[in-house]
Amino acid sequence: MATVADIAEILESRFRPELAESWDVNGLTVGDPSAPVRRVLFAVDPTLAVVDEAIEVGADLVVTHHPLLLRGVTTVSASTPKGAVVHRLISHGIALYNAHTNADAAAGGVCDALAAAVGITDPVPLIPAEPGGAEGTGRIGLLPGPVTLGEFAKAVARALPPTEHGVRVAGELDGLVSTVAVVGGAGDGFFDAVRGSGADVYVTADLRHHPASEARELAELGDGRPYLVDVSHYASEWLWLADAAEHVADAAGVDATVSTLSTDPWTARFTA
Repeated sequence: MATVADIAEILESRFRPELAESWDVNGLTVGDPSAPVRRVLFAVDPTLAVVDEAIEVGADLVVTHHPLLLRGVTTVSASTPKGAVVHRLISHGIALYNAHTNADAAAGGVCDALAAAVGITDPVPLIPAEPGGAEGTGRIGLLPGPVTLGEFAKAVARALPPTEHGVRVAGELDGLVSTVAVVGGAGDGFFDAVRGSGADVYVTADLRHHPASEARELAELGDGRPYLVDVSHYASEWLWLADAAEHVADAAGVDATVSTLSTDPWTARFTA
């Protein structure tokens, strides 16, 4: 029977830990490496709701994208959100493992899944981990043919899990787009790379007011590109889970399921 350590080894052979950013935390957070695993639940976030889902489906291991303990903590008291997760996992004999920025950068990971979902053909890294390599930050490539920004944004909305955040757009909706850059998760730190790539539109999440405003001001000094498509952080990082779950199921001979529980924090949206 597969163990927690076996599943970790399978994941780390595909989503290599050395691809992770230096500030990141990846690997086993809770659990015994020698514990047997019959069922694995994959999810974006290690929330209490996800832990409850793991209990309900009988999972022995939860694999998430985001780490539970990214920054240092001084307590795991059950009266704190993170402590409550730790206690609930331990009390039900469930291990917790995460693959974060290594899964972002890896071939077949977060960014490749997002690129495929929005229709990019033959994507390559926006910022390669090494020259000519298939791994690195973000992805960029061509659509099968040019479409308007408005049509493209609607296609993105259909391709991603529904959230109250939805899809926000900055740019001329009638403008044609062919070259698309994507970064799963928070991506307003990569505007320089996107501009340098010649992308017509940039799909990412968590775009803040000032970086997005400045990016649009710079774009308007030229031909208005790159346009911006801002999506939910959760939605942009959910798509890779199905392939990762299938890979683990095939390699380890375990049941692997993907949570469809939205962990996007927003529950309503109103417009004037």
